[in-house]
Amino acid sequence: MAFEIAMWHIFQFPLCPFSRKVRLLMGEKGIAYELQTARPWEGEDRLFEMNPAGRTPVVRETERGTVIVDSRAICEYFEETVDRNPQISGTAVQRAEIRRLIAMFDENFYHDVSGPLLHERMKKRLVLRQSPDAKILRESMKLAHDYLDYIDYLIDNRPWLAGATMTLADLAAAAQISVADYLGGLDWSSHEQARGWYLVMKSRPSFRPLLSERMEVIQPPSHYAEVDA
Repeated sequence: MAFEIAMWHIFQFPLCPFSRKVRLLMGEKGIAYELQTARPWEGEDRLFEMNPAGRTPVVRETERGTVIVDSRAICEYFEETVDRNPQISGTAVQRAEIRRLIAMFDENFYHDVSGPLLHERMKKRLVLRQSPDAKILRESMKLAHDYLDYIDYLIDNRPWLAGATMTLADLAAAAQISVADYLGGLDWSSHEQARGWYLVMKSRPSFRPLLSERMEVIQPPSHYAEVDA
C-alpha cells in the first residue's frame, strides 16, 4: 500500500467515534498517521489551542503546520486532496445519499446510542467516579436496535449502506457502532444482515488497529475483536 509522504498526527482518544471514522478513512486511503492521545474532559490547553471547541479529532501535519478540526471537515479535506480510493463518489444523488447516512450516524446514532454509552460507561467511571444510570443504558440499547434494524433493511437492498460500493457512510457507521459494541451496548442476536456487514468491516486492514486498542481500565466484551464471531 502506498502512503503519503506527509506525516499526520491525529489527536484522539481510543473510544472517540469521530476519531475512529477519520482513522478508517486515512487507512483506506493509505495516508500515514501517528496517534497522539488527547482527553477533552481534562481541558488540555494543547487541544484548545488547536481546536477552540476542545473536541477530538484534530489532525496536524507538522512540516507545513496544517491543522484541521472536525471529523467531517477532515474527511472532506482528504477526499479532496488524496485521489486514491474515493469514499464520496458517484452521481450527485449518490453523493447526497452518502452524506445523509454520514449525518445520521454522526448525529442521530451518537446522540441516541454511542454518546450516552460513553457518558455512562466511560466518563462516569474515569472522570466522575459515579455509577452508570441503568435507565439511560436500557434506553440507549433499545434505540440501538432501531438503528441495527435500519442497517438490516439497507443491506437487504444494497451491497453496502449507501449503494454498490463501500463509502464513507460505511466507515462513519462502523466507527460509531464499534464504540457502542466496545461498551457492551449492542445485541446482535436478531440482526443477521447488520452483523454480517459489520464483520466484513471489522475484517478490513484499516479496522484492525481499532480492535486492538483498549481504553484504560474499560474492557470490551469478548466478541469485540473477533472478525468471525
